[in-house]
Amino acid sequence: LGQQHKRVKKLFFIRLFSNLNTIMSEGKDADTQLEPVFIRESEDVYRNPTEVKMSQIVMPCHANHCGELSAGQLLKWMDSTACVFPKRIMCVCVSSVGNVVNIIAKVNRAFTSSMEVGILVNCEDLYADTQWNVCHAFATFVARRTEAGKVQLKQVTPRTQMEQMEYSLAAERRRMRLIHADIITDLLSSSTAQLGTGCRHNAVPAERTRVESVELVLPPHTNHQVSTFGGQIMAWMENVATIAASRLCNAHPTLRTIDMFHFRAPSHIGDRLVLKAIVNNAFKHSMEVGVCAEAYQGGEPLRHINSAFMTFEVLDSDRKPRTLPRIRPVPVDGKRRYQEAIARKKIRLDRKYIISSKQTEVPLSVPWDPSNQMYLSYNNVSALKLMDTRNNWVLTSEKNKVRLYTLEENHMLCFKVQMHVSVPAEQTFHLLSDLRRRKEWDQHYEECELISQADEDDTLYRVATPCVSKGGKGQDFILLASRRKPCDDRDPYLIALRSVTLPTHPPTEDYTRGEVLCGGFTIWEESSFVTKITYYNQATPGVLPYISTDIAGLSSSFYSAFSACSHYLEANKDSMTVL
Repeated sequence: LGQQHKRVKKLFFIRLFSNLNTIMSEGKDADTQLEPVFIRESEDVYRNPTEVKMSQIVMPCHANHCGELSAGQLLKWMDSTACVFPKRIMCVCVSSVGNVVNIIAKVNRAFTSSMEVGILVNCEDLYADTQWNVCHAFATFVARRTEAGKVQLKQVTPRTQMEQMEYSLAAERRRMRLIHADIITDLLSSSTAQLGTGCRHNAVPAERTRVESVELVLPPHTNHQVSTFGGQIMAWMENVATIAASRLCNAHPTLRTIDMFHFRAPSHIGDRLVLKAIVNNAFKHSMEVGVCAEAYQGGEPLRHINSAFMTFEVLDSDRKPRTLPRIRPVPVDGKRRYQEAIARKKIRLDRKYIISSKQTEVPLSVPWDPSNQMYLSYNNVSALKLMDTRNNWVLTSEKNKVRLYTLEENHMLCFKVQMHVSVPAEQTFHLLSDLRRRKEWDQHYEECELISQADEDDTLYRVATPCVSKGGKGQDFILLASRRKPCDDRDPYLIALRSVTLPTHPPTEDYTRGEVLCGGFTIWEESSFVTKITYYNQATPGVLPYISTDIAGLSSSFYSAFSACSHYLEANKDSMTVL
């Protein structure tokens, strides 16, 4: 929130979009699939059938002290937009003056009885004809049970390349959400010494920033199911978090990020919501505020219904972050919150570094450690899925139904090799997942050493390849291999590969250290005994020498390698392969 700020000297109005890309159900009992209605705005323009557009004019009561749209109000509108997508509601408020804020919300995917909604907010200056992004978020909604039992969600087919990509990546984001708490726990247990309090004597006591407020849930605060609007609760939480941050810096803070609003239970009309906030830790230019919401009615005990972590900055007159005072944690539980805030900051920085790494930067590899494994794995798989969704590949050569395609985009050459084998997809997946056996069919794999098994799905390897020119040295690669099984029949099996940096395996004199930015296999089950295999790779300087003659049409070594791969899979299709 707040990547760029606009003073409300004129009226804004908000346009909100809600769009259902894909809903899916997983599990053996989830067989019902319904095709969506295909809607066209005109003869040539496709619009997702569940898209919702909503516009809101920003009144002075929606603005904060700086004349900017309040983050809490924006959260309420975002939640409302994301909630109404199944109903095909359109509510437009037209104004001839002011700026427009567009909120685009669409369901990317659903899992059993939950769904992910992607939300993008941007602002548009109608007079200058310019646009800028304000925030990007993902929300998870859960379908309520009925008397008949679990809700069977309808399936919507992704129609565009972008919808297909988001549909596929939603599974990776869900995986990250599920293991996020474990990553924090592991990081704290392995880095206790590094995450010590280390605060100064003149630091501000955290107790000074503590805020507690009580709100009464009234009918206007609830939805048609008589549960409190999530956006309303988020707005109240943002309010107390802002007060807590203000008490530390004695200034007006700006909300930058929100780390996982977690709705644990609903609240209803007549509930009193107790909202608590405290600054967990303060860094040079940012601070983390922990917020929780508890509900009670009458003489009932408090029940924890929501929690979140919000990051604030304080901007000076030039809109640059100010240096913040340090914080001294409160006794007992304060030290834990202080340390967890450091762990979350490290994860955010790792994520930002991994996602923002440019393809032209050297080295391409990102340092690997347990704290950034979650995001490295996500980035690894998402890059391969993105390459798989491209539809503008050019067929370069073909031999005996083994096809070589190329794609040049953003000054980067990519290639893929595609073939079919008469081996079940799952067995193909298991045989290709173990890179140690790849030298049995790939002449470019001279050695392959398993460095460590990070977890069930991620493995680190060192691969050595022969020299392609006389008198030169061979190359070696430190690779992260991320395996994924399909969530449903719209997903392939995936084996994603990318280079990482390991302090325990530095470059040696015997080999030139090569790098793989994105590579790997997608394995599609076309029938019980026919599988389509596609191998992808971005032709980095370390990879290009091995494929350049094939791309130029001077050789067909790609055919030899993948013909050998086919024979290898056929010979081992009945073996019991266990990684």
